[in-house]
Amino acid sequence: MSEIKIQMRNISKVFETEDMETHALKNVNLTISAGDYVSISGPSGCGKSTLLSLLGLLDMPSGGDYIIEGTNVANLSLDDAAEIRNSKIGFIFQSFNLIDEITVFDNIALPLRYSNKKLSNADIEQRVNRCLEMVSMTHRSQHKPNQLSGGQQQRIAIARALVAEPAILLVDEATGNLDSNTGDQIMDVLDELNQKGTTICMVTHESRYADRATTQLKLLDGEILTSPSPAESKIAVHAC
Repeated sequence: MSEIKIQMRNISKVFETEDMETHALKNVNLTISAGDYVSISGPSGCGKSTLLSLLGLLDMPSGGDYIIEGTNVANLSLDDAAEIRNSKIGFIFQSFNLIDEITVFDNIALPLRYSNKKLSNADIEQRVNRCLEMVSMTHRSQHKPNQLSGGQQQRIAIARALVAEPAILLVDEATGNLDSNTGDQIMDVLDELNQKGTTICMVTHESRYADRATTQLKLLDGEILTSPSPAESKIAVHAC
C-alpha cells in the first residue's frame, strides 16, 4: 500500500461577511498517496483556488480534518502552519516569483537558506545542482532570471519548489503565462518528475493538461466530482 501524503476529511470553507455566508467548499474528501498525479479542474468560482490555498496551508478550513503525513494541521497556529508548509509543500505558480537581482542558483537555494534545518553550504550546493539537473537547467545556474525565457524561468521555479524535498508539489496554473508549445514542455517536465516518484496535485483550467494526470478530479460549486482515469475510460470504451 502506498504511503498517504495528504488526506482531507469533510473539509469545508465558509467566508463570512456581515450580510452573507459563502460556502466555498463543502464536505471535501481527498486522499493523495506517494507518487500520485492528481489534477483538479472546474469552472471559474467553483472553489479551485480555495482548495489549493487550504492544501498549501495558506488558509485554514472552517471545518473538517486535514492530515499531512500523519499530522492533523487543520487547527494549527499560523507559525506552526508556516513551518510545515515550508518543509512539506512545494509550490509552482503561473507567475514565477523569481528574484531578478540574484542568480538562478541562489533563487533555488532560498528555501534551504531560510529553513529551520541548518544545512552546510556543500549540502545546499548538492541539492540545488540535483534540482537543476532534474529540470535540465544546469547550464543556466549563474544567469539572472531576467536573462531567461518564460519557459526557462518556470523550470527554475519548479527546481526551487523541489529543493526542500517536499511531500507534495502543488501546481497552480503553471502554464498560464506561457505559449502553448512552452506550456507543453513544462507539462512534459512535470510528467517526467511524476514518473520518477514526485507526488503532484495540479489545478488547471485546460482539459488537455488535466488529462495527463492519473487521477482527474472536477470541482463544481465547492464539491468534488470524480472522473475516471484515462485507463478506466479506455476500458469502458472497449466494453461498449
